Amino acid sequence: MQSYSAPPAATPSLIPPGLFVSPLSTEGMQLVADFGTQTAIAKTVEANGGTPLTPQPEVASVTATPGGVFITPLSGTSTPAMVVTSTPALITPVPMTVFVPTVAGGVPATYTLQSGEFVYCIARRYNVDPNELLSLNGLFDSQLIEPGLVLNMPQTGNPFPWAPALNPHPATYTVTGNNDTTIYAVACLYGDVFPQSIAQANNLPLSTTLVAGQQLTIP
Repeated sequence: MQSYSAPPAATPSLIPPGLFVSPLSTEGMQLVADFGTQTAIAKTVEANGGTPLTPQPEVASVTATPGGVFITPLSGTSTPAMVVTSTPALITPVPMTVFVPTVAGGVPATYTLQSGEFVYCIARRYNVDPNELLSLNGLFDSQLIEPGLVLNMPQTGNPFPWAPALNPHPATYTVTGNNDTTIYAVACLYGDVFPQSIAQANNLPLSTTLVAGQQLTIP
């Protein structure tokens, strides 16, 4: 009979050789061992261009950051150390500059004549000196000008010598069908009114062909 005061003797179990095989190669096992030592820490820092650390006992963790390797020791052993392996490059954003060409007094550099327009009409509309406009383009006063001519616009700032407006507005205009079948031509009848403003006020495309009897609001 066995006494209750002593545990029964353990019977050893024999495990056949080769039943459990380590999944790590010899090299892998060595890596695990290396990273558990201060030697691995020193190698990691040195490989990143820093100064190898003096081994410290009982390191808790090693954290890689953009600025270097941060080593955290176990509580009470030593102060955490930051080993800088590189200096982060600071990229200063360069603001994009958009260059917008400007002309004096809002006058365009060039203007293409449309059907129903003439030089004095353009001079009134953009408030420029008509003589300068003619001279700049090699034209004379009574010359017949065809649509499509590109005019170089004067940039001196000299204004139209008389009142730019030919007729008072706002107003309502009734198309006669006689040289006023384009919005451009109607704008010239008022001198200082832009064709785009007439088209917008009447909800019409600029290219609209006007017919006799049609009424337009002139802003």
